Amino acid sequence: QVQLVESGGGSVQPGGSLKLSCAASGIFFSAYAMGWYRQAPGKQRELVAVALNADNINFADSVKGRFTMSRDNAKNTVYLQMNSLKPEDTAVYYCNADSRLLGRNYWGQGTQVTVSS
Repeated sequence: QVQLVESGGGSVQPGGSLKLSCAASGIFFSAYAMGWYRQAPGKQRELVAVALNADNINFADSVKGRFTMSRDNAKNTVYLQMNSLKPEDTAVYYCNADSRLLGRNYWGQGTQVTVSS
């Protein structure tokens, strides 16, 4: 059974930081591109960052310079470090595992991030 379990969400003031984690189980982790997406109320889900491997990570323009992403293949876990948070970063953040080679795509249940004063 495949599971992607996000944690680390919460409420923070503008300018604050949060670190999200996504622990994967039931998949051959290193074969998957791991991504973070977010969906704000009334908006479409959008890509935040994607790690093809530990050294090939891409970010949405809206978070470049503020967010960093890392993946630990030994722990089957990816992280999203979010700094200098803004109210517009408020959303439910989802972890995604995607393998074009295997034709598989999985989503976590999401974790809420709220940035408000």
